[in-house]
Amino acid sequence: MLPSRIFPGYVLDLDGTVYLGDALLPGARRTVETLRDAGSCIVFLSNKPLETRADYAAKLTRLGIPTAPEEVINSSWVLARWLEREAPGATLFVIGEPPLLDELRTAGFRLSEQPGEVDFVVASFDRTFDYRKLQIAFDATRAGARFIATNADRYCPVPGGGLPDAAAVIGAIEGCTGKPVEVVVGKPSPITARAILDHLGLPASDCLIVGDRLETDVRMGQEAGMATAVGLTGVTTPELLAASPIQPDYVLNRLDELIPVSVGVRAAGRGQ
Repeated sequence: MLPSRIFPGYVLDLDGTVYLGDALLPGARRTVETLRDAGSCIVFLSNKPLETRADYAAKLTRLGIPTAPEEVINSSWVLARWLEREAPGATLFVIGEPPLLDELRTAGFRLSEQPGEVDFVVASFDRTFDYRKLQIAFDATRAGARFIATNADRYCPVPGGGLPDAAAVIGAIEGCTGKPVEVVVGKPSPITARAILDHLGLPASDCLIVGDRLETDVRMGQEAGMATAVGLTGVTTPELLAASPIQPDYVLNRLDELIPVSVGVRAAGRGQ
């Protein structure tokens, strides 16, 4: 079954849904253009904290989907907003890459590698993760720092395979400290769902979320009360879908299957 109506709000995952690597997936541009023309509000969503909202917007614009930074929500931004509410002025030790560190500094947080000063250890996607960082996280956690994370994805899909993601860092810290991560703000957390709905200014029942992961995108949408769709263009395969207890409202072979037939006929000819 495919959608038969246009929703007022759409939440579109990026990696594996709108694009893969540096190329738009089939139908992505046409979908966004058609939904925008129909008056829908669109938010682009990513758990990946390796780039800023401005970076994601620039990439989408470069690929042919003009986007403002305010139309993007990622786990770095959600984490900074959550910490501003929960622990303003906290000192952080962050296992992450420069865009995440810059986001947190800009939000007014002090970063430190001195375990005794740290209020929160933040685990994230970090391609420079090493034993030195693990030792600081270990010492800070044992000294009483709270342990949180941007996201818990096991890997990030890329053309030809994937990259180990934040779950690897979380697992390393949990393994040596025996302390489970306390809060993960990224998908499928209700923290991200609330940030999305607040941004859109719409009730969950007026929104449809589309992603390539059942356990994050679809689960979060279902728990928040949104309609859900999974795209078979990234992580999820027909075999994984058939075996999963998480079943979306819609299954898409390409993103432009979001467009109802009556609308699609009027918008035909736009290409990718």
